[in-house]
Amino acid sequence: MLSRVADSLYWMSRYLERADHNARVLESNYNSLLNPAKESRVSRWNSITRSLGLDSDLSNNDAPWSLLSFIAQPGNRSSILGSIASARENASQVREQISSEMWERLNRLYHEVTATSTRAEFGSEPIRFLSLFREGAYAFHGVTESTIPHGEAWHFIQLGKYIERADGICAVLDASYSSPEDADDLDWIGLLTSCSALDAFRKVHTASLKAECVIEFLLLDPDFPHTVRYSIERVQYALSAIASLTLTRHSRRIERMIGTLRSSLAYVQIEEVMARDLHSYLIRIREQCKALHRAVHEVYIDYPPEAVLEN
Repeated sequence: MLSRVADSLYWMSRYLERADHNARVLESNYNSLLNPAKESRVSRWNSITRSLGLDSDLSNNDAPWSLLSFIAQPGNRSSILGSIASARENASQVREQISSEMWERLNRLYHEVTATSTRAEFGSEPIRFLSLFREGAYAFHGVTESTIPHGEAWHFIQLGKYIERADGICAVLDASYSSPEDADDLDWIGLLTSCSALDAFRKVHTASLKAECVIEFLLLDPDFPHTVRYSIERVQYALSAIASLTLTRHSRRIERMIGTLRSSLAYVQIEEVMARDLHSYLIRIREQCKALHRAVHEVYIDYPPEAVLEN
């Protein structure tokens, strides 16, 4: 596979996952923001939106307009519209590698959300926009799953998706736990809803909404798709598959990096994490994800010509 093709597939997937994650986080936390009895709601909202890469300066009275700006900040690739536009742009570069159904679904989603954002009713009910986008994103993921071969292109799509997801969950976990003394059950419900994890969490922990249980589930659960450990294990699987398909000698460094990262999640207890420093632990995972991203680009995308001759 050409490096430019791998790059576009990878970034198409990352940008769509970023938009999907940000839509869920904004929607779930917007609802808690409207609770006038909660004094810390504004500072918590600002902390969480900053974790998404969105500029935040919210007063007590402009929640709907703040949400609108986060959805459609011009030139910001962390905004919903910015991310979906970037995903579509990358998809357009590799239409021969993705299925026609994938392109049609992504192109339709882009035009639907763009048209909706310009309508008059968008200003009064921005939450509908987020629901519309998320439904379209779910449809795209389903089409992707069932309409392309699960070969090299598929694995680059999975790689981008799950690196972005692991980083996003770490960021929102860190922001949500920055002031645990101010958090209540509604805050933890909002965090779980941000990761589509409320029902799954309740099946494991029944009625318990202790902070430690919520963090353990979103960080270390190996079976639910929206947890850090699950995401990293999918990254490892994708990288192993890509290495076997490309027979690249230089992938050994990547294998060591992802193995170290996975071990730090698979063989740790939540008590150890909390006893040390959750913030530092999450920052370290994010830094490892960034280092892994750079290594993937060096080996598979930005490699020098002589590297090809060595293989």
